[in-house]
Amino acid sequence: TTSEMKTLNTFTDATWDFVSESDNGSGDYWDMDQVGTVNNGYPILCWQSGADSILPVELVSFTCTVQSANVELAWQTATEVNNYGFEIERTTPLPPPSEGGGVPTGRDGGGDKSKWVKIGFVTGSGTSNSSKEYTYTDKNLIPGKYQYRLKQIDNDGTFEYSQTIEVEVTGTQSGFVLNQNYPNPFNPTTTISYKLPETQFVTLKVYDILGREVKTLVNETQEAGVHKMEFNASDLTSGVYFYQLKCNDSIQIKKLILMK
Repeated sequence: TTSEMKTLNTFTDATWDFVSESDNGSGDYWDMDQVGTVNNGYPILCWQSGADSILPVELVSFTCTVQSANVELAWQTATEVNNYGFEIERTTPLPPPSEGGGVPTGRDGGGDKSKWVKIGFVTGSGTSNSSKEYTYTDKNLIPGKYQYRLKQIDNDGTFEYSQTIEVEVTGTQSGFVLNQNYPNPFNPTTTISYKLPETQFVTLKVYDILGREVKTLVNETQEAGVHKMEFNASDLTSGVYFYQLKCNDSIQIKKLILMK
């Protein structure tokens, strides 16, 4: 037959991703069918003939572009077989090295300071021998360094991770000015000022370190010029927060610190 399940008793490490072995010179090979599936302590391997072997999902590129507070991810495959789709995963903002920041480790995205979270899903193309292109935009991020990876999932539930890419979001955008709050740190009130180049609809919101909205300070149309808003955080706990000014499609974000 061109495909059958066998147990190769000479290999005992079930964490191997790939085992290549030609036993008859015909181009036949052993290929791990599912990492972590074992039989009496031995990995289960799937044999495929060289003539009828199944091509994997071949990821040929994975890139990103930062635009203000948005990150656009783009990736391309050369071939796909039984590709259910891609989960997009992202870390929380990486803290500086002085605070123990670093690259999350392990296949499960473990790490003391940064955790992998699923932020979206893009459907795959099933089985295809032609190149396919995909994109995903992660919007309205607070400033900081982020890491992204793809979790490619087959129709049978097996999956593989892509390489990790890191980007830095600054939130800088020309056309208007968002100033640093003063005082900072503060307790419990501080002033946020900004300058608008023209009359437009404005939102000014405050978020916690996890990106959850905690207060809306402005949500209206305002005229061109300098505006000041007082932020009273008496009902919030001490910590780091971010305030975001959004005008039309432009966004600026800055950090403030509440110390009680």
